[in-house]
Amino acid sequence: MAAALNGVFPSTLQENVQKSKILVVGAGGIGCEILKNLVLSGFPDIEIIDLDTIDLSNLNRQFLFHREHVGKSKAQVARESALQFNPDVNIKAYHDSILSTDYGVSFFKKFDIVLNALDNRAARNHVNRMCLHAEVPLIESGTAGYNGQVELIKKGLTQCYECTPKAKQKTFPGCTIRNTPSEPIHCIVWAKHLFNQLFGESVEDEDISPDMADPEANTVDAEEKGESEDKEVAKTIPETETGNVARVNTRQWAKDSSYDAATLFNKFFFDDINYLLSMANLWKERKAPTPLKWDNVLLKQDNGEGVTAEGLKDTTKHYHKVWSLAECATVFADCLKKLSASFLKLDDGESLVWDKDDQPAMDFVAACANIRAYIFEIGRKSRFEVKSMAGNIIPAIATTNAITAGVVVLQTFKVLQGQLDKCKSVYMRLRQNPRQQLLVPEKFLTAPNPNCIVCSSEPAVHIRIDTKRMRIKDFRDEVLIKTLNMVNPDVVEPNKGIVVISSEEGETECNEEKLMSEMGIVDGVVLKCDDFFQNYELEVIVIHFDAERDEALFEVASDSSQIKQKGSEPAVKESNGKQPTKSTEEDDSADGPSTSKKSRATEVVEDDDDDLCLIEDDEDGNAEEKVVAATDKLSVSSPVKESPPPLQGGGKRKPSETIDDDITEIKDSDDEEDDGPTQIKRMRTDISNVSSNEVINID
Repeated sequence: MAAALNGVFPSTLQENVQKSKILVVGAGGIGCEILKNLVLSGFPDIEIIDLDTIDLSNLNRQFLFHREHVGKSKAQVARESALQFNPDVNIKAYHDSILSTDYGVSFFKKFDIVLNALDNRAARNHVNRMCLHAEVPLIESGTAGYNGQVELIKKGLTQCYECTPKAKQKTFPGCTIRNTPSEPIHCIVWAKHLFNQLFGESVEDEDISPDMADPEANTVDAEEKGESEDKEVAKTIPETETGNVARVNTRQWAKDSSYDAATLFNKFFFDDINYLLSMANLWKERKAPTPLKWDNVLLKQDNGEGVTAEGLKDTTKHYHKVWSLAECATVFADCLKKLSASFLKLDDGESLVWDKDDQPAMDFVAACANIRAYIFEIGRKSRFEVKSMAGNIIPAIATTNAITAGVVVLQTFKVLQGQLDKCKSVYMRLRQNPRQQLLVPEKFLTAPNPNCIVCSSEPAVHIRIDTKRMRIKDFRDEVLIKTLNMVNPDVVEPNKGIVVISSEEGETECNEEKLMSEMGIVDGVVLKCDDFFQNYELEVIVIHFDAERDEALFEVASDSSQIKQKGSEPAVKESNGKQPTKSTEEDDSADGPSTSKKSRATEVVEDDDDDLCLIEDDEDGNAEEKVVAATDKLSVSSPVKESPPPLQGGGKRKPSETIDDDITEIKDSDDEEDDGPTQIKRMRTDISNVSSNEVINID
């Protein structure tokens, strides 16, 4: 193509393009555009990897895919489609996860440049580390609505993807989800938990039954209520630990009930609500919920119109309509039938996975969320709104993807020419700045953070942990793997020479259920953590604190001011908002519906899906409106260099909980600068002091 024609490119660039080998990670919205650009530009040797398959909703912007490709591998189909543009290109496709141990540092060293077109933080962190250790230039890109971003990551020259700490995800206390919802999102999260309890991978912190451990719940003020009323309420409050809703595995109970719609409906929306009403103290200053039975007249006839089986299909197609209670009940019953049939076909130990693009799963959550919203007098939402709120997502824009991918390839040309100093980060915006720019470059390359936990000379991080309650298994899974993005960690306590965690299967299995304090891991202990696969070493400095109810058992401290000795202040949630969870199901030693357990905060989890870009809001409301509002209030300021605050423990950096993923604050001043180009700056901003309308999250 272009590189094969003399005179199109400078001779040096033409030669370098023809000799280059490129890796594209991700074959979604941006990935398709990048692959097309590379093929038409004449790059002769390309490899592309993506684990995902093509969904119907991808077709509106991932133009390499068509209707007949739905369900097939994105990477394989992208290869086949791209070859139609230029059959002379050698394209190798992998239908696999880039996190697989098959793709180590030696794999990345084969390439001249790596181009990221990913949609989730874990994979981005992993590729970032691999490219740093392989010393291969990485061009990172992302979009959110009409906003886009492209930046070069080169070891020793620019900041890496993890130099700027990422913000925590929005979380809600477990007792709010289970006992006292007040917003539509609370009902949506509860409905997703209900799906997992019945059909999905159930975890203890996602229990949906009333939370008896709620500190507000079982106290009755005798002076206000009077002794006789106090006795009457006491009769409704169970004397046993498990209460009048006996402990049993919810999934097994539903199965024993043959997934009967009336039985399950009455349990979740009548019996459990009545039990909540028995917690009289909850409703002193709140509007009490209204229990709803299956045979309620509103469920059989709403606004004078009953819902027939024939009308059900039309109902579920009206994505922008707010369903009536009768419609919600009909959808609930129909989805129960479909989901239970699919679930019962699975082998023992397998479960369904909730997917917003799976119609029965999405309809089930929309119906349950709206029924619960009615009970608590919360505004109901359309299926489209529920789908958007379920993952805090806004639609991706095909034009944004195309422009962003074009900038990626232009940056690739600069790298091949050795012009790394010209590879400034570029930001795409919805409206022009005062200099009439839609694509706004930074003035300088951003230098590496000397305290980065990945690319600094001595990576270290302070982590506040309740060592008396956190088990070794949870430390490995929740802290090292999920939060610090390791793949196969090994952990040693160097002072005693104890191997705490080993990546060799079975070697330290005996330690998994032990508490950290039982292993001698207490306040002040420094752990040596190593991931051989990532060629990554990290010191973890343990700071003990006593976590209270509904608090996470750990947090990654973002600066020295957060590192407090035990008992000095209540803990806050960890930097990425994730809570330690256990994958074990609740006990099934008794009979009857499930009951409450101590729960921690529930997070709204990002959907790792490139057909919708993610935006994390600090305020409630419609995400799409916030993006538009954000772009309306942008202003330009000159960059001011700020040094990171000094840290304890040798000045090593700790990830912050207040900086969002790829967060960029783009400022346009109302008055034109006297001289110099328009400047933008990647700022280390405390979001708590900034209006949400001024922050754009690029993912």
